Amino acid sequence: MTHLRTRRRLRAWIAPAAAAGLLTAALGASPALAQPRPTTSAATASTASKVPAGCPWLDTSKSPQKRAQLLLRASSLDQKLRWLDEQAANNPTQTTFNGVSYPAQVPCTPKVAYSDGPDYVRGASGVTIFPAQLALASSWDTGLAYAKGKAQADEAFRSGLNGLLSPQILSGRTPLDGRITDSFGEDSLLSGDLAAAQTTGIQKGNPTEPVMSVLKHYIANEQELDRQTSSSNIDGRTLREVYDLAFQVAVAKGDPAGVMCSYNQVNGVYACENPILTNLLKNETGWGGYVVSDFGSVHSTAPSLNAGLDQELNRPIYYTPANVRAALDNGSVSMAQIDAAASRVVTAYIKTGLFDHALPATPSTSASTDANKRVAELIAEKGSVLLKNADGILPLTKEAKTVAVIGATASKTATNGVSAATVCAIHNFGPATACPNVVAPLDAITGRAAMVGATVTFDNGSDPAAAAAAAAKADVAIVFGYTVQGEGADRTSLSLDGNGDALISAVAAANPNTVAVLETGSATDMPWLASVKGVIQAWYPGEQGGTALARLIYGDADFSGKLPITFPRSLADTPTTTPAQYPGLVNGSPTRAAGDKSIRQVSYSEGLAIGYKWYQSTGIEPLFPFGYGLSYASFSYSKLQLSPAVAHKAGTPITVSFTVRNTGTKTASTTPQVYLTLPASAGEPGSRLVAFDTVTLGAGASKRVSLTIDPTSVDRPLSYYSTAASAWVTAPGGYRVTVGDAATAALSATFTLAG
Repeated sequence: MTHLRTRRRLRAWIAPAAAAGLLTAALGASPALAQPRPTTSAATASTASKVPAGCPWLDTSKSPQKRAQLLLRASSLDQKLRWLDEQAANNPTQTTFNGVSYPAQVPCTPKVAYSDGPDYVRGASGVTIFPAQLALASSWDTGLAYAKGKAQADEAFRSGLNGLLSPQILSGRTPLDGRITDSFGEDSLLSGDLAAAQTTGIQKGNPTEPVMSVLKHYIANEQELDRQTSSSNIDGRTLREVYDLAFQVAVAKGDPAGVMCSYNQVNGVYACENPILTNLLKNETGWGGYVVSDFGSVHSTAPSLNAGLDQELNRPIYYTPANVRAALDNGSVSMAQIDAAASRVVTAYIKTGLFDHALPATPSTSASTDANKRVAELIAEKGSVLLKNADGILPLTKEAKTVAVIGATASKTATNGVSAATVCAIHNFGPATACPNVVAPLDAITGRAAMVGATVTFDNGSDPAAAAAAAAKADVAIVFGYTVQGEGADRTSLSLDGNGDALISAVAAANPNTVAVLETGSATDMPWLASVKGVIQAWYPGEQGGTALARLIYGDADFSGKLPITFPRSLADTPTTTPAQYPGLVNGSPTRAAGDKSIRQVSYSEGLAIGYKWYQSTGIEPLFPFGYGLSYASFSYSKLQLSPAVAHKAGTPITVSFTVRNTGTKTASTTPQVYLTLPASAGEPGSRLVAFDTVTLGAGASKRVSLTIDPTSVDRPLSYYSTAASAWVTAPGGYRVTVGDAATAALSATFTLAG
């Protein structure tokens, strides 16, 4: 039964991407769909005969758990302890790590190399630079997430890397968070489903090139400011429903080899020594993978091991043999705990295939392929969101004979250090990603315009007056705005960088036919919105972003992206407006005094009301709502039906059926979204996303869509967490279902759950 569920899930993920035209080479065959390994006695005997003497853990006819058990039985204590440290575990023949010595590992264990990689295989040369994760999230496409994971894993393995510290989940508590662009946005179901699909692509997309996925960062790691010296202080219900739930979905559906614990404290206890590692992450899900720390996020030996931290990242500091042996001797840890931690690591390595497929002897320095570049292009295309299109300014037609492209990030040539490469990908601790193969929007638009006889001019935007003059001479002006953000720092405003808001305003004043293209890592406030006719949210579009943008602008492809985060009108409208909420207080002050190493206390007093739930529950109108995105077509929703209308039995699935019609003039895709509002007794703010789908329709065509709200699903669509009962509870009463193409959907109906 487990295999059948896996196959159905993978088919569901792969089908949308295949329908969208993904190359077969990019997706490949899923191992879950392949023929099972022969289990006859002859096949078992043949496998056993190929197992090297003294290495019974290489017998692939045995389960990963049994193989790990055989290995650990043959290991000394210090050989077991090697698995508790990343460097010692992953370099079996090396015996000294920063002055800490181990015996050599037992034979027949693999070389393992980790790489960071939410968006691309970081640290490797010659790999594809994919768009940011927030762009992938904007596609709402699990098939595309699978394809990206498969492509990343292929390039990682051939580059000599078989562990990807990816994907990343956070909840978008504040749009200022430096790493929000590395995540899937503000909703647990969307984030969990996309993370699970990408994880499956990483771990199962290339059976002979195995790569582990390590999901991160667990948990409530929602700001870069003082991330190592802050405490996320959260009530129990909010912790479960908002910050843990996306991980629960991703772990249950994607089964990552590992999960990385975060830097911050949770309610005064560091995440990597917090009992939630065992109580929530492991025990509640039944997940069998291992927990690894972030670099430098371990603060203890026994408390961390007792809490469920299985492996210390990088060199041994707290998990040295001396420290663990001392804890064993004084009784603060047990041998059973050591065995359990080592077993989880070894089992995950075996289960993923690392023991059975060695890394290439000579790693590639040019692992990118045309198929993988096509995946990057598709993510940029499907992840771009059309936010405004007044008077049908887009797509451009042959009537637009002169097009002015304006802004430094449109060009490969840098202006004051800013170019298309600046916004190719997220920044990490300051420097831009090296993006040597970036397709600049200027080049792609110029080439596409030539096909309809149009002329393109360029101004770098450094002088708004000169840019306005260039815009005034053109039929259409396309002006680029950008922000830079990433790991290591949060943003301080929702304004564009490089005087971008003033630039767009000046261009729009000079040319009424202005389209703004935003290459940002989060929401922006757009003070010039009423002055422009078009707005495209392109995020950090990766190396193929220019090609995708040109196709979209000229209508060779349609916009289908939907926002995975809410765009507020101003910071004052966001859920975290008090200093206690963000950035948090250090000894009562939002600023840290020189030399003060106190923990910053961050109050999550907004509780459940983050993201679109905040705007719904407060009545604050956002600039653009979660789930919003335009198309070159238009769609209508009608004939909503719920079955059953009254559910008398606990666990009864609710079928939501409705008709979607393409009321436009061309074939296009849309993403129907189903939201659920719980009874008032549940005390739940706003509504919650409980289902979504992708529908492609020809002009005038309609389709009857049926989606299911399953009470037994891991995302617990009908339940809330009761701290009084220490359990998930379903409230009796009336539930309201809304359907449409954004969180503001108006088509609604109700059903009742009997008490």
